[in-house]
Amino acid sequence: MSRGGTREGAGRKRGAPNKATQERQRKVAESGITPLDYMLQVMRDSKADSGRRDEMAKAAAPYVHPKLASMQHTGRGGGPIQTVDLTQMSDDDLARLEAIFGPLAGTAGDDDEGDTGGEGEARG
Repeated sequence: MSRGGTREGAGRKRGAPNKATQERQRKVAESGITPLDYMLQVMRDSKADSGRRDEMAKAAAPYVHPKLASMQHTGRGGGPIQTVDLTQMSDDDLARLEAIFGPLAGTAGDDDEGDTGGEGEARG
């Protein structure tokens, strides 16, 4: 019989509200209109001043639309991303690369189907 220590799946799940938060949310919901409801109501009121509507939209936005995290892409060791210019390669060299990396790319949209524009380019 094991004792102590962490157990897989035990405890409250990450991000789940605790009992105090759940109780506070229940009381706010029972008391009537929530602050977010009020902000959205003012924002949607066409008779309200446009400046006030704008302010309510700005205030409500973080609760309705999550902010997107910015991502910094880097190469190995945090350095610049390495690129290779394939435009100056011979047809033989390109064929060898296709033989090596072609199977990794799969068969859908392969250049053998008449599209010589390369992967990732828009088709017209």
